[in-house]
Amino acid sequence: MAAKPDPKFKVIADNRKARFNYAIGETFEAGIALTGSEVKSLRAGKTSIAESYASARDGELWLYNSNISEYKQAGRFNHAPKRPRKLLLHKRQINKLIGAVEREGMTVVPLKIYFNDKGRAKVEIALAKGKKLHDKRETEKKRDWDREKQRLMRSRSKG
Repeated sequence: MAAKPDPKFKVIADNRKARFNYAIGETFEAGIALTGSEVKSLRAGKTSIAESYASARDGELWLYNSNISEYKQAGRFNHAPKRPRKLLLHKRQINKLIGAVEREGMTVVPLKIYFNDKGRAKVEIALAKGKKLHDKRETEKKRDWDREKQRLMRSRSKG
């Protein structure tokens, strides 16, 4: 059974594919620089981060390939749906992420976008290492076995 969601924040987009394709390491909470129409679109839940990643440019971290749909009522003041968005982190955190990407060949992947208790849009990013095909199969086998185990335990407790 899934854990109950934390009432402190509302998850807008979840990158479930990232946990399958990558071995997730350390996670960070980053702010994200958005325009007004992007925030409105996020509040409406019109976003996807399935294919997105973060990369360094000029000592800053940017989120690429995330799709925040246009907000219809914004008219001519609308935003480009797939534009790069700046991630807001402390300098020490940025240096740690950039160092891990350059030295260890890791990737910075967004896991979810949410609004915190103060109403600010946040992105949970993680340092991740790409899984090989056999690792993905092993993960799938383990998930199937855990599901089957839960099923067996439930049927045992009923009988």
